[in-house]
Amino acid sequence: MNKTLNLKHKIGQGISPHTFMESMEVRTMELSGIPNTKEKMIANYEHFSWASAEEKAFFGSIPEHEDLHCLILCTDWCPDVIWNVPVLFRVMEQAQMTTEVLIMEDHLETMDQFLTDGGRAQPIAVFLKRSGEVLGRWGARPAYIQAVMDHFKATHPDKQDPKYQESLNRTYRDIGKLYRDGNEYQRVMLQELRELILGWGLH
Repeated sequence: MNKTLNLKHKIGQGISPHTFMESMEVRTMELSGIPNTKEKMIANYEHFSWASAEEKAFFGSIPEHEDLHCLILCTDWCPDVIWNVPVLFRVMEQAQMTTEVLIMEDHLETMDQFLTDGGRAQPIAVFLKRSGEVLGRWGARPAYIQAVMDHFKATHPDKQDPKYQESLNRTYRDIGKLYRDGNEYQRVMLQELRELILGWGLH
């Protein structure tokens, strides 16, 4: 990532987490096992719980939190958003970090600075100072879930292959199962976010 990247001009261009959830379209994502995306997203948000008091305390005691900002690049039609963004919202609330959602299609020039394996995977959480200096990013998936997609891409380089779509659908089903398998993905997400924040040297 470009160390000199500055996104001050993007601060204030997004919508609030509440507005994002309220304005979601209702979709069915069969491969991911999500019958109602809006309902699931709100449930993931409302039912989120911390694994430990220590973990909650860590995110509630980030130094200089008033000088930090989080921009979440996403849409409401991606299953990873339905699972991961509610966790990001809760973490940012606990961290008292100003958070806004940038709808990906409206901010493609920013999204294209945070590609995953050359693609626009979402959600991407970008952390920056109020001065606009980018501190880091998280996304689009916990590493162990991203590894499933990375394996698919490595073993299916030819999109014209007759079996490509079938294999991709199977991969989406596998990823959906990983998300639905308890709260493991949330535990890993929180660990990855913790390591990211510690890397800023604020503590």
